[in-house]
Amino acid sequence: METQKATKIAWNKNKLIGQKLPLKPEQIWSIRVRLEMENNTRDLALFNLALDSKLRACDLLKLTVRDISRGDGILPRAQVVQQKTKRPVQFEITNKTKLSLQSLIDHETLTCNDYLFKGQSLRTEHLSTRQYARIVDDWVTSIGLDKNAYGTHSMRRTKASIIYKQTKNLRAVQILLGHTKLESTVRYYDQ
Repeated sequence: METQKATKIAWNKNKLIGQKLPLKPEQIWSIRVRLEMENNTRDLALFNLALDSKLRACDLLKLTVRDISRGDGILPRAQVVQQKTKRPVQFEITNKTKLSLQSLIDHETLTCNDYLFKGQSLRTEHLSTRQYARIVDDWVTSIGLDKNAYGTHSMRRTKASIIYKQTKNLRAVQILLGHTKLESTVRYYDQ
């Protein structure tokens, strides 16, 4: 009697694997316009800050009001210690992002100790990385992009990619991303 061997299907069958693509300037504009037209205060602030900060999802979602503001306004620069590397990274907060963050803080009546991006379940006080991934999927599919080619790390790579294209300065991008090794930064652009 012949025994049939069970065929195991790979988890990534028919899925794109590898690095997720950064967004292009026209794609950034399209997503931002859609969020503005929808008056989606939280998502607009999340989108803008994700681009400006170049933070990994785990660090972005744990930001509190205190991390990005002092007194009566949003800071022009913020600094956070990254969870993965335990090293500080600094980022600029552009005027467009300042406006969207202030709108979020006012709309949600957030206090200095509140997370910027509140969770949607009782288990967590801030958005989970899975919730954020679904939000990013919604953003990219809303403008006709393949959600398999983009992800939360696309948000981290986008502004760094634009800066690299303009300057060709890998060391500057390494500092902006908070990479400890230049080889990590090289992998972002070695395509």
